[in-house]
Amino acid sequence: MSITKPGNVVVESTTATADALKLAFRDHPAGVSLITAQTEDGPVGLTASSVASVSVDPPALVFSVTRATGSAGGILRAESFLVHLLDSRHSEIARTFAVSGTERFTPEQGWAELATGEPYLRGARAALRCRALHTETVGSSVVVVAEVIGSVQGETHPPMAYHNREFLSLGEPVGTTSND
Repeated sequence: MSITKPGNVVVESTTATADALKLAFRDHPAGVSLITAQTEDGPVGLTASSVASVSVDPPALVFSVTRATGSAGGILRAESFLVHLLDSRHSEIARTFAVSGTERFTPEQGWAELATGEPYLRGARAALRCRALHTETVGSSVVVVAEVIGSVQGETHPPMAYHNREFLSLGEPVGTTSND
């Protein structure tokens, strides 16, 4: 296997390594989501770049968390949770929820509570209410397949991506698409 590092340096490797995987995905942009839940101890939340759609029938998505403690543990134990699809207006809140121990769920951040109890970020492009269908431990991570059981649709703004350890606003389309 060849691994190209920044600057076009090729490193030969016969086994997949954690560093090679990190390097590959550091340069692969991903959407940014905020996952929240209500627990017995209060609201919990975390920023995730691993959210992807799985199916529309039934509606389902997948994400992973790196451990089953703290906010991630609260989400994994919750009966339901919200997956907020963030846009370029939410870079600060994405940063806040990406770091443990930061001040979260403040009134200034714009939180509300759905009738079902989950913390909801007003103004999110979309918030998908979910419940876990399956979880699978893979190394130090937990992969969650979740059924989408409801949604709140917000305003459309330029989407945000996570790329090379930065949050970026996505702008103009490149190339053209054809429906032929």
